[in-house]
Amino acid sequence: QVQLVESGGGLVQAGGSLRLSCAASGTINSDIVMGWYRQAPGKQRELVAMITRSRSTNYAAGVKGRFTISRDNAKNTVYLQMNSLEPEDTADYYCYANNGGYGYWGQGTQVTVSS
Repeated sequence: QVQLVESGGGLVQAGGSLRLSCAASGTINSDIVMGWYRQAPGKQRELVAMITRSRSTNYAAGVKGRFTISRDNAKNTVYLQMNSLEPEDTADYYCYANNGGYGYWGQGTQVTVSS
């Protein structure tokens, strides 16, 4: 079992920045992949970014160049630095981990970008 605890959401004006954090605890495999999804009202949950333990990354097209995913393996923590935020980035952001083939979700943190 893996538990994911997120923090860092909030309200920000367009053009601003936020940093999300997600700490994993429990039985962590050495090859755990971690990342972020988001779900806007009335829309499906979508991938934002993922990062492997060796720090290979994958980003959604709409956030490339604005968002940066990183991780601290010693702390089993993944971060999402979000810059140049747009109202379209408003959503609930969920931490995700694939640990040994099993998927786990955080409880979600709300990000609201005002125009």
